[in-house]
Amino acid sequence: MQEIGQALLDIDNISRDFSSEDVRTHALQSVSLSVRPGEFVAIMGPSGCGKSTLLAILGLLDRPTAGRYRFLGHDTLTLSDPEAAKLRRENIGFVFQEFALLDHLTVYENIDLALMYQDVPRHLRKDLIETALRTFGIEHRRNHYPGALSGGQKQRVAIARAVATPRRLVLADEPTGNLDSANGREVIQVLRQLQAQGSAVIMVTHSEAQAEQADRVLRMLDGRIVDETRPLRTAQRDQLRIA
Repeated sequence: MQEIGQALLDIDNISRDFSSEDVRTHALQSVSLSVRPGEFVAIMGPSGCGKSTLLAILGLLDRPTAGRYRFLGHDTLTLSDPEAAKLRRENIGFVFQEFALLDHLTVYENIDLALMYQDVPRHLRKDLIETALRTFGIEHRRNHYPGALSGGQKQRVAIARAVATPRRLVLADEPTGNLDSANGREVIQVLRQLQAQGSAVIMVTHSEAQAEQADRVLRMLDGRIVDETRPLRTAQRDQLRIA
């Protein structure tokens, strides 16, 4: 069991290499990172710098070539594939640039299907779905199909589907990439709402304005974290706490 104050996740000198017949690519090189429960971290950097590879490892969708990764007190590199899948299914939610909603299912049915895949018993699913619809402001769209929704509403449904059961960690890979600025701001507010509820949020973004909403901003280049800053909003808030 995780102790109070303990990091939610810790990676230490993680590297990830990909090899073809004549080329070896170093996607990640000696990356270290610690994230606390309820922390919002933004990751920025040019295309190909390793952001998505890092997110895949943090989400237990991939394993590093070298290094150590502990999540919720588990040494993830010692887990079997079924054990890693169970840990991921019960604790991690994913939000992507593409909404990946099924067009032939309603909003309610899209969320219900995700819960079915998580093996949530039928008698529990209704209350979970109703809570998710209310939480993310899409209750009035429950019987609509994705084609009748705006981009921001589709992303709200995608987030509701990802976190209909409580998630300790939410990984968001360019969640506003297909949205205009107004809808993008709405999605960031939803992610901050999840943070307020206790989830750690790690978001890959190209938007400086959206990264400013995070507690920390990490910048990557050539497979490494080369800079870490705390947005002015966060620094001012911390100063007020100290005062």
